[in-house]
Amino acid sequence: MSHRSRTTRRLTAALSGVVAISLFLGACSGADSAGGSSGSGGTLVVGVTSDADTLYPWKATQFQAVNVMQTVYGTLTELDQDMNVVPGLAKSWEATDDGLTLTFTLRAGVTYADGSSFGSEDVVGSLEQIGDEATAAVAATSLDSVESVEAVDESTVALHLSTPDASLPANLASINMAILSSDDTEAELNRTPNGTGPFTFDSRVANQSITLTRNKNYWGDPVTLDSVEFQVIPDESAIVSALQSGNVQMAVFDDPLVAQTAESGTVSLEKTPQLSYHVLQLNAHRGALADRNVRLAVQCAIDRQQVLDTAALGEGEVTGPVTSPAYRSDPDARPCPERDLDRAADYLAASGRENVRISTIVSQGEYATSVSEAQNLKSQLADAGITLDLDVLESGAFVDRWVAGDFDAAVALNGGRPDPDGMYGRYFTSNGNLNPVAGYSSPELDDLFAQGRATEDPAARQDIYRQVSEELEDNAAWIWLFTSYSYTATATAVQGFVPRVDGSMVGLRAATVSS
Repeated sequence: MSHRSRTTRRLTAALSGVVAISLFLGACSGADSAGGSSGSGGTLVVGVTSDADTLYPWKATQFQAVNVMQTVYGTLTELDQDMNVVPGLAKSWEATDDGLTLTFTLRAGVTYADGSSFGSEDVVGSLEQIGDEATAAVAATSLDSVESVEAVDESTVALHLSTPDASLPANLASINMAILSSDDTEAELNRTPNGTGPFTFDSRVANQSITLTRNKNYWGDPVTLDSVEFQVIPDESAIVSALQSGNVQMAVFDDPLVAQTAESGTVSLEKTPQLSYHVLQLNAHRGALADRNVRLAVQCAIDRQQVLDTAALGEGEVTGPVTSPAYRSDPDARPCPERDLDRAADYLAASGRENVRISTIVSQGEYATSVSEAQNLKSQLADAGITLDLDVLESGAFVDRWVAGDFDAAVALNGGRPDPDGMYGRYFTSNGNLNPVAGYSSPELDDLFAQGRATEDPAARQDIYRQVSEELEDNAAWIWLFTSYSYTATATAVQGFVPRVDGSMVGLRAATVSS
């Protein structure tokens, strides 16, 4: 790739989705400290309900897989506890005056778990492969503004853009944007992950456990734990028993009733609001759901608060599409903000259909409230002459069907992000790599998402994503239900882990276990 001359630089504002921050960031506290061990060490056993369905970060969508990958791999940027974009494998970055070149200065002395050195060739190779349609990376669309990636030298990488992209720094923090060694292949990494994160892969027993060990050469603050074991216990109530018996020291629950039973004299519980959202996804590419009137009939026939009360004891809030605090959608700004069976009947009549059947996939094992949500939705929609045929699948089978877009509808819990482009740009644009999953796009949405990327002004971006939300709701692209909480249960011996609104497990690098 040719080297482009760089113009006089200025600091260019970019949004993390919570606050506007500078594109040029100095190294964060402890970022350049030498890696190594300290403290009491020990093994932390984390109870999880499902085994990871992949160990390849570019394709990880299942929560359990993402949680493991977040501790093993590194990204150019990271998100801090407040969802601000901070340095990761890149210790700083800056943009040209026109915003069309973003240059990253990489950390020196970083190594992969196998001992090989991290450098600019890995960044170039990773970003080029993520953007290549043949890779089928789930975050490929986040690189749509990137025309080319240039290794300026061993420690400098320049991203040349077709248009300024205010969302890019935050999007690069996703584990789906992990920087991999240019020597590794997908098949190799699915057997033995090889990353630059605080922990390294040790072993796996399928459907039983994944064990990670401390990365003694980690570039950040020293990691205390000797190892972390993700132990598969399919039933959340059984995880509670394991916590209380001391066989498990930590677990994250999404069922508030189960979580309440975990708290005891030896187990503490922390409740954290989440950016993730519960949703009934409708595939407008298939059958009756291709008719906007049918989708609006579904929307008007659902009492979202009832779903929340039934599935999660009311622990959460009814939501619109965007959950990012700086861009949060108004759930009342939608057709039928309250259940309205008369309007649902009118929409169904306008479609020319008296009864509609919708084949709906449901995950069992990835999160606890899925089946309860699905059954409540089925009951409510039956009142409007709409039948949900539920196909309850184990987590891995659900993900396979979901990624392939092989469903009419799906009851899902999707991860939220601080920037709305990262949440939905890959879903609801015509060329979005997950548009087959979303099942909906429009020229209006294509234009709005393009505007959102190219605009840096916070107020202007808020208005753009308000319009995105309006377009999605007015066409009932999906039926957004509610946001809820995570409940982190830890034994009293566990200290230092701080739960986050994005559900990330990166805080394990700061955790300790006392004897």
